[in-house]
Amino acid sequence: MVWHLWGKDTRHPAMPPLVLLHGGSGSWMHWLRNITALVDAGRWLLVPDLPGFGDSAAPLHGTDADALPEPVEQGLKCLLGDEACDLVGFSFGGMVAGFIAEKFAARVARLVLVGAPGLGIAPDRAIRLNAWRHLKEPAQRDEVHHRNLAALMLLHPQSITETALRLHVANVLRDRMKGRSLSRTDALARSLAQVQCPVHAIYGAEDALYRGKMEALEPVLRLAPGFRALTLVEGAGHWVQFERAEAFDQALQPALDAAL
Repeated sequence: MVWHLWGKDTRHPAMPPLVLLHGGSGSWMHWLRNITALVDAGRWLLVPDLPGFGDSAAPLHGTDADALPEPVEQGLKCLLGDEACDLVGFSFGGMVAGFIAEKFAARVARLVLVGAPGLGIAPDRAIRLNAWRHLKEPAQRDEVHHRNLAALMLLHPQSITETALRLHVANVLRDRMKGRSLSRTDALARSLAQVQCPVHAIYGAEDALYRGKMEALEPVLRLAPGFRALTLVEGAGHWVQFERAEAFDQALQPALDAAL
């Protein structure tokens, strides 16, 4: 399992380590536009490629989010010993983070969910992503990837920059976790009911996963005994921390500074 670390030598001693978990078909690069601000705020960042994604090997067993809490905890044990961390999970990584907070409660000081599925809430319209592996020409593949980013990840056409496209292509090519389905269940909602640490949530106000169902989010999140707040970032889709990085960072900071 590959981990990317920033800010250890400049961390504020009163702040717990901050672990960022990326989304499905992703890698640490889902957080590319947030790293500098968080390090400048005094955080020590630990950002893995989750097992089966990026440069990390696939897990020994399983192909979904429920297979990842144990290997991630093993990595955290190597890096942090028994020290608790603030845990932020985006999308698929939000499910993994919730499962970790349930199974390894002492590890997580605060939990922040970002665009997480698995809450038993289905969008009004199914999100259809186009196949691309059968295409031979890179330009044809890029066109499909562009459409898929617009369908699921990013709200505004201008947000689909060359950087966003190249990151997405690099990430999906290294996705070895096929057949994932927990995101379409209420698996995370059931875990949240057992999570005791403070729980915050940040979602893009136009997240495609919850289009037409935004009002259903907070009642489910309140299943967590330690639920604190849901923040919606205006003008952002699912990949909120990339599309509106500065607004996201401003929303994340109070969640990380909130009293335990």
